[in-house]
Amino acid sequence: MSDPLLSIRGLRAAYGDVQALDGVSLDIADNEFFALLGPSGCGKTTLLRTLAGFETPTEGTVTLAGEDLLALPPHRRPVNMMFQSYALFPHLSVERNVGYGPARAGAPRAQIAQRVAEVLETVGLSGVAGRRPHELSGGQRQRVALARAIVNRPRVLLLDEPLSALDKRVRSQMQLELKRLQHEVGIAFVMVTHDQEEALSMADRIAVLDGGRIQQIATPEQLYRWPENRFVAEFIGESNLFSAADFDVDGSYVVVRPESVRLVEGAGLLRATVLETQFVGGTTTLVAEPRGPVTVSRAPVLVRHGGFPAVERGAEVGLAWDASDMVVLR
Repeated sequence: MSDPLLSIRGLRAAYGDVQALDGVSLDIADNEFFALLGPSGCGKTTLLRTLAGFETPTEGTVTLAGEDLLALPPHRRPVNMMFQSYALFPHLSVERNVGYGPARAGAPRAQIAQRVAEVLETVGLSGVAGRRPHELSGGQRQRVALARAIVNRPRVLLLDEPLSALDKRVRSQMQLELKRLQHEVGIAFVMVTHDQEEALSMADRIAVLDGGRIQQIATPEQLYRWPENRFVAEFIGESNLFSAADFDVDGSYVVVRPESVRLVEGAGLLRATVLETQFVGGTTTLVAEPRGPVTVSRAPVLVRHGGFPAVERGAEVGLAWDASDMVVLR
């Protein structure tokens, strides 16, 4: 990475005896879509609120384009935050909701009108500028919130679980839309989510957090294919864990993704009994109980392949995979 837009070093924050952030350090590039991913209580929301100025860390530094961000009050930071609830004003029209920020900042009316029109065109809401929030769909309200967040042209946009209020179909559409808009407006997006599929499908890079610490920072593909530890391997996608000693390698565990496991004639590397078959959307997942000789660190074993189920429940099968599909975890 060239000089980062946002640089975070040694950030710590605590609530009583709970260490919400425990030495967090990371860099975010200009125009990057960056996700903070992890379970509830991992520190991701505390980090986002620290960037916004709503929380004060006990240690550490944050610089934005070389400027000390922590020294600035929230209203002076070139950062905006889009909240999970959208927080739209119900009595104001779409265009007045979007123009509220520039109006508060004292921008001239003509400039406000031009900027609001431009951003509503960008998010595809020009036709509903005069409507109020209750007259919009969930996806449209989400776009209004996004338009209001970017109309002041912040250097960084912070998104707190931005799609959690949407149903599955609209959510999938808005994932694509957010990614498109991020490229179009040219702003760095920092998104908090606990949904791994959302992070994997949208982010350029992801920081996986647990217990206030960063477990790994990587692209979605790198996180999935080469997790660095057991937490990441189990949190990102589904995985089969085996004892590293059975494969004569240094490490605690070996992880093999379900799509890398195949059914074979004979014993294979592992014998198993099929407990269940799940056919969803052109893909079948077999849930199998291992019989040995490989030591399974977490049962059952998952096998995923395209098409319809190849075996029935109760069948005895041989399982195998290539050495190149194994990742040794520290």
